[in-house]
Amino acid sequence: MSDPTSNKPAPVLRESATFDRLTIQEIQRAAETGIYDIRGGGTKRKLPHFDDLLLLGASVSRYPLEGYREKCGTDVVLGNRFAKKPLYLKIPVTIAGMSFGALSANAKEALGRGATIAGTSTTTGDGGMTPEERGQSQHLVYQYLPSRYGMNPDDLRKADAIEIVLGQGAKPGGGGMLLGMKVTERVAGMRTLPVGVDQRSACRHPDWTGPDDLAIKIAEIREITDWEKPIYVKIGASRPYYDVKLAVKAGADVIVLDGMQGGTAATQ
Repeated sequence: MSDPTSNKPAPVLRESATFDRLTIQEIQRAAETGIYDIRGGGTKRKLPHFDDLLLLGASVSRYPLEGYREKCGTDVVLGNRFAKKPLYLKIPVTIAGMSFGALSANAKEALGRGATIAGTSTTTGDGGMTPEERGQSQHLVYQYLPSRYGMNPDDLRKADAIEIVLGQGAKPGGGGMLLGMKVTERVAGMRTLPVGVDQRSACRHPDWTGPDDLAIKIAEIREITDWEKPIYVKIGASRPYYDVKLAVKAGADVIVLDGMQGGTAATQ
């Protein structure tokens, strides 16, 4: 940083492919304040977007259908491996978990309404289930997270599926953070936290340390929900070859492989 009392002109920092103007500004800000960057809104890096998906057309190995006389469905069934009541969705695109706290109650309700209209599911995220979201969501997936914030066995039974979160693609192996400015009285009450204080989420579940404990936890949740609900296991896309195998062996109905584009509340 330049000395404001000096008559010498401030050095000009040259941009490069690695250090563009925004990166240089962030380094200067961190050096001046001593505070590292925590913010929501997704990753800073430019990543493939949903519009970048290339849908493979039919040819020989997948023969084309005649649209006027043959049906090409987009419906999908999730959880028919073990669950008594699998999830039947009209489209294979779902809404991932975004917590009440990171989003407002109105936003969570709107996501539920939109998912219902589209015939798909939405997910609670950290912090528990709100009546607004449950009331407007035809298919609601309840996240079971390391923090246990807002965890309620009755809400497990109210959900249509349960997602055990082991990692998030935006920060695999790391916990989350909800800034104190978002911890309102209602959010704090649901999470049993003080109002207005930064809330950090644990990076791993407190009562287990490995894949064997995951199998025990899945069995426990199945007993709580009378084997009705599909159980997802969500992992960050770090070591999917091994993690997917372990999750399947532990008894998961669905594997959620999370990319790095997310981070609604705060991504470090």
